[in-house]
Amino acid sequence: ADAFGVESSPAPQEIRAMPMPTDLGIVDCMISFPATDFSQYEFIRRQLKDPESRDGYDFPVEYMFKNVPKELYGTENPIDVTLHEMDRFGVERGLIGAGNEVSAKALKDHPDRFIPSGNVDPNEGMEGVRNMVRQYEEFGVRAFSAFPAGCNPQVAIDDAKFYPIYAKCVELGVPIFVCAGVPGPRLPMDCQKVERIDRVMYDFPELVFVTRHGCEPWEKLAMKLMLKWPNLYYSTSAFAPSHYPKEIVNYANTRGADKIIYAGYFPMGLSLERIMTDMPTVDFRDHVWPKFLRENALKVLGLDS
Repeated sequence: ADAFGVESSPAPQEIRAMPMPTDLGIVDCMISFPATDFSQYEFIRRQLKDPESRDGYDFPVEYMFKNVPKELYGTENPIDVTLHEMDRFGVERGLIGAGNEVSAKALKDHPDRFIPSGNVDPNEGMEGVRNMVRQYEEFGVRAFSAFPAGCNPQVAIDDAKFYPIYAKCVELGVPIFVCAGVPGPRLPMDCQKVERIDRVMYDFPELVFVTRHGCEPWEKLAMKLMLKWPNLYYSTSAFAPSHYPKEIVNYANTRGADKIIYAGYFPMGLSLERIMTDMPTVDFRDHVWPKFLRENALKVLGLDS
């Protein structure tokens, strides 16, 4: 073990990978509905400077993904499409962004299947904080999400502009999911460096902070910080399971079984079929699977009771 007590590169016979269970009732911490078109990405496209990703792709990070399920966009019944895919692959509940007409209908018609999440913009100051309260009261959101590199202008994870948001999350008793690591869109990365999380957790030890989108190339640092800070978690959004960082899988199998949370990326960049076809290849031990696929999400979202 290293200085942090993490088992270092165990021999293959020490890791007893177990088959993925099929009857857990998976909770997906990043799922959505096929949109009418790709206009939802205009807030990213406006900030891009390279012609290829600004004008050449429907999806600004399409260069990173194979077989983006674009054929689903423009469907007449987007909620039915997502529910159908969830039912196919054993996804019982999904965390969705609240606020638009489709998500509002999904939350009203299927409260047992969808969990509302709010959005934050640190550039909005106190109006943004008041909007958090409105989302909490109107939709009953169980989490908020932030994309530091996508803010315009960008706002670093540890910037003072984020501090009122973190404080309000603590006050409301909900977690915040924050993109960390090199952003997929061709935008500057400095604002999402994983090292910035350390200061936030020091200043807000009660804050439940969940990283999104992999933390690469600083996934080992993310692991060290999770050992250090009890309320810091990691979700696997935007990664096909065959590409989960080895450091994260190893951490889940050793001391981090309670810290790693499943999140997909349907229908933005990955199909649920791709994710769940890949999933059995992940070398999780038997005690990790239920925590990863269900229990950790319910705990973080305050739904485990």
